[in-house]
Amino acid sequence: MTKTYPLRALALAALLSVAPMTHALAGKADDTMRVAFTEEILELDYNYTTKREYIIISDLIDDTLFSVDPETNEFLPALASGYEYLDELTIEVTLRDDVTFHNGKKLTAADVAYTYNWMIDPASESNAGATHESWLAGVDVVDELTVRFNLKNDYPLAIRDLASRVRIRPENTYHVNGEVVRNAAALEPVGLGPYRVASFEPGQDLVLERFDEYYDDSPKGEPAIKTIVIRTIPDIGTQQAELMSGSVDWMYNVPLDVAQSMGETPAAEHLSGPDLRVSFIVLDAAGYTDPDGPLTNPLVRQAMNHAVNKADIARYLIGGSAQAIHTPCHPAQFGCVTDIANYEYNPERAKELLAEAGYPDGFPLDLWAYRERPMAEAVAADLGLAGINVNLRYVQLESLNQARASQDIPAYIGTWGSGGTADTAAIASIHFNETTDRNLSGDAEVSRLIQAAEETSDQDERLAIYTEALNIIADQAYWVPLVTYSVNYLVSPDLDFPLSADGLPRLYQASWK
Repeated sequence: MTKTYPLRALALAALLSVAPMTHALAGKADDTMRVAFTEEILELDYNYTTKREYIIISDLIDDTLFSVDPETNEFLPALASGYEYLDELTIEVTLRDDVTFHNGKKLTAADVAYTYNWMIDPASESNAGATHESWLAGVDVVDELTVRFNLKNDYPLAIRDLASRVRIRPENTYHVNGEVVRNAAALEPVGLGPYRVASFEPGQDLVLERFDEYYDDSPKGEPAIKTIVIRTIPDIGTQQAELMSGSVDWMYNVPLDVAQSMGETPAAEHLSGPDLRVSFIVLDAAGYTDPDGPLTNPLVRQAMNHAVNKADIARYLIGGSAQAIHTPCHPAQFGCVTDIANYEYNPERAKELLAEAGYPDGFPLDLWAYRERPMAEAVAADLGLAGINVNLRYVQLESLNQARASQDIPAYIGTWGSGGTADTAAIASIHFNETTDRNLSGDAEVSRLIQAAEETSDQDERLAIYTEALNIIADQAYWVPLVTYSVNYLVSPDLDFPLSADGLPRLYQASWK
């Protein structure tokens, strides 16, 4: 694979020649960290949003009952001081007695019960509720600092969900004067996190101030920086220029070539951290698009696994800590066993398998993709070398989703970040459960196993189930797993920004050197 550098990296020299080098002490001097996002920030209530940028912001503003240690995956008490399973369908959670909202109101069990009961109410139409509706029947107040979660069924990931999704709001936040107001917290949520909203201009900038009443001994620690300003700057070149001039201290999801080039200058430090996101090719093994098509033949699917040079894609197109994978999950996730069939890169073996399958001259294939065109083109080129004539259909995500829902896609390149959850359930359920249109395997036994893994709290049993399911998926080559991702950052040389094992940027942990 040829290593190339787009024009945006080559333009760095021009930027260096014109941008003033005044970065030193810019943010440090006024204790204000200035953050640049490419994505527009239009609202602040993560209970009603999904994007990664909204998670990053919500973790500054909000808190959850529990927290997950990204290094050990251990659940830690946060707003809650502890929990107890009264039986397999009842979890009693005790709250801390020293937590206050940003408006000065003390956190009580009524706030927690209200928030969860509203989230799982279909009338709420919330994003957060969607992950709880299947297992949570309701939440009762026991006393001022105790709530009881009533489950519909045994659900081993309940504490994980309580640690990751719903942000607690004061009672009646979404009911104003008796009327439902779903976006009541969109612009200025009353949170419990280490920073509170000082001002917000949707699509432009957000100013956060350290909340001095934040509770002691939080898993998030004590924030060091007084003020954080988050701006939407869509153009990566403008972000570079502002980093060099000292107007920006932190850039996120920086293209590899830009990060490498800027990181070699005194104006910035290039950091590269892991990410739970993985990429893969989903193959129509079930024959939805063609019952007798080549993709219904396991030898063809195995040949495609041998044909793609994943290691070069990871090294040259993603960089950092990105690695080739042979699992349909991130190896860091619980249950993602790696002792399964691994089809090493071997284009000659790919040709042999295609010939053995009855396709010595290959076959035409529509391969769909919606992001990271260079990766899609590299995959198409590798499959072409093995004899498969790929028609790369690079489209918007919405078009791909519609075509997949109509079962019109023979193969597509997908990615999945698992919401930062280090558990195979976070990727397996959405891709191999029988209810999802992402499942193109048509394998009822795999679907049964994936569902069974979510119906027991016994971790040993879950691991055994995932081991069986992943072996079937690998043996049948239902996917071509590709690579893990790496996140590139550019930060001010004055900023100390620790990276996390799960790839989620935790801005509240930043400090000045």
